[in-house]
Amino acid sequence: MAKKNGSIIYKCSFCGYSQPRWLGRCPECGEWNSLEEIIIDRNNITPAGRGSEEVQVQKPVSLNTVKAQEKSRLNTGIEEFDRVLGGGATKRSAILLGGEPGIGKSTLLLQTISCISENLSSGQNVLYISGEESAAQIKERADRLELKIDKVQCLCTSRLEDCLDAMDSLNPVFVIIDSIQTIYSAQAGMIPGTVNQLKFCANEFISWVKERDSVLIMTAHVTKEGTISGPKSMEHMVDTVISFERNNDDIRFLHAQKNRFGSIDEIGIFSMTDKGLIPVTDPSSLFLTKRSGIQPAGVACTPVFEGSRVFLVEIQALTVPAKAGISRIYSEKIDSGRVARIAAVIEKRCGLVFSDQDIYVNVAGGIRLTESSIDAAIAAALYSARTDIPIEGNSAIFGELSLAGEIRPVTKPKQRTKAALNSGFKRVFSPEDDSNKIENIKDLVSGIFKK
Repeated sequence: MAKKNGSIIYKCSFCGYSQPRWLGRCPECGEWNSLEEIIIDRNNITPAGRGSEEVQVQKPVSLNTVKAQEKSRLNTGIEEFDRVLGGGATKRSAILLGGEPGIGKSTLLLQTISCISENLSSGQNVLYISGEESAAQIKERADRLELKIDKVQCLCTSRLEDCLDAMDSLNPVFVIIDSIQTIYSAQAGMIPGTVNQLKFCANEFISWVKERDSVLIMTAHVTKEGTISGPKSMEHMVDTVISFERNNDDIRFLHAQKNRFGSIDEIGIFSMTDKGLIPVTDPSSLFLTKRSGIQPAGVACTPVFEGSRVFLVEIQALTVPAKAGISRIYSEKIDSGRVARIAAVIEKRCGLVFSDQDIYVNVAGGIRLTESSIDAAIAAALYSARTDIPIEGNSAIFGELSLAGEIRPVTKPKQRTKAALNSGFKRVFSPEDDSNKIENIKDLVSGIFKK
């Protein structure tokens, strides 16, 4: 039988008295059944020097005896942020917020802790740890944004040990690390941002928050490909991974790539102004172009679901003769493979040739679309662009397109139709609409372009 590493003692959970053998009653305080098995492990001290040699033996428990944590969420005070988090930030959770430099991560988090600090009771506070900016720079931004930061504690350092000491002494309900790439520990090397540093420092912060009713948010920069820089395993260490993106304008998109406590389908939309990030209450106003004249060819509108919300977006298509006889597809916000598949279905089922054309597809407002309900709108936009026949501006289209040319039903058709009608559209073409029903690609073409 293998021998356990380290010696074993029995420690009273009430008074801390310890001895080498188990007793039914503590000799020091007289409590019954209070002695717990403790392993003395000399190797348990963490590299940061903050651990303890005493490790309590963990034993399995029945889930029926575990009480669910009440009031486990902390509202950030920003509705769009709470929406993406699944109804607020869950206590004892670690959140990783990724985005390119200058997109507004620090601004969003400063606004968040300002809203949180207003609702804190006496003795509670939040901690903002910055390894990139000085306290004066943070205060200057807060003054420019007219934020209240009375209960916000600021620590400007890159040393992990200083961060953990401050967290232990203040015991904040909300902690922000901006950014995790700037934090280092001498035990993992002196250069911040390395693989070892990121994994080591992130693990220390996550271990701290798991033992307290606090929320931890760590920001991280992204690579040129748009993924969070650093080891991929860092995303598995945290509970929630949030991506912060933008289009070519001042619009910012916030969506979750991973969320253990909520849906990843929700999206938060902000507008960057001189007063910070302002939530966008009417998303359809960003993605629909207001025109006074006739709608040009190659434009189709479709209702899409993003989490619990539905709004109208405008899909734009353009076809031009291919250069050097090689056709290409240029589509950034919609998967180019999907565009190629839909073009092939139209070419096969309707006899409209796309193989000698360069295809350009765009989404107004810069939002990225992935759901299958946009297939019919893409097909209509491509057909309109190729034939130069515009779609009537008061028509909305949705449905999934199969390789056989069938228009298949999608989820929540009534909500989509209602949203389109409320946005001013007169006709809605879908597989389940009785007045404008489309069952295949030929019905779509004949119903929209020959009516």
